[in-house]
Amino acid sequence: MTDTQIFEPEGRAIPFVDEGDGPVKLVLIQEQGLATDVLGIVGHYLAEEAGFHVLRIGYRDGDADVSLEERVDDVLAVVDHVGLTDTWIGGHGFGGTIARALAASHHERVNGLLLLGVEENEIPVAPVIPVLIIQGSDDTTTPSANGERLQSTVPERASVKTITGGDHLFPMTHPIETAVNIEEYLDWD
Repeated sequence: MTDTQIFEPEGRAIPFVDEGDGPVKLVLIQEQGLATDVLGIVGHYLAEEAGFHVLRIGYRDGDADVSLEERVDDVLAVVDHVGLTDTWIGGHGFGGTIARALAASHHERVNGLLLLGVEENEIPVAPVIPVLIIQGSDDTTTPSANGERLQSTVPERASVKTITGGDHLFPMTHPIETAVNIEEYLDWD
């Protein structure tokens, strides 16, 4: 696996992993409070096996009082640092909430939205962009109903995939199945 790097815009130490160099670009934001490599196997599979360019972004140290807008700024800072101009943006749990907020406020920079376990919130889905929602069938933290509710707001643009037997940590416990769902959806060209 690729080593974690730290980007420090204005003194903010934001961890990230950048791997692969394929034409499909994907930014993944991890769930808050979990180990830095929580999306490691998913990201590595997509970079190595699917040939994607995957940028995984974590959280800065001491981020308890950081607003959602500041978290979006952190992600954009790393994306700009790496040099991605057009990308899918996604995340797991709260990472998906950050991705939704980024897509809503900067939709011109986003090709599509990928949500792994949808949190319940009022952030609208950005106009035009497609949405892939992956839910664990046994997830009680971000239950399937959240993803289905979101999908019903943009049914013509949103698809829902379910990881059977997956709880909230399905990207860790079912990483290959999660990655294959992402690969099959994003690698349509």
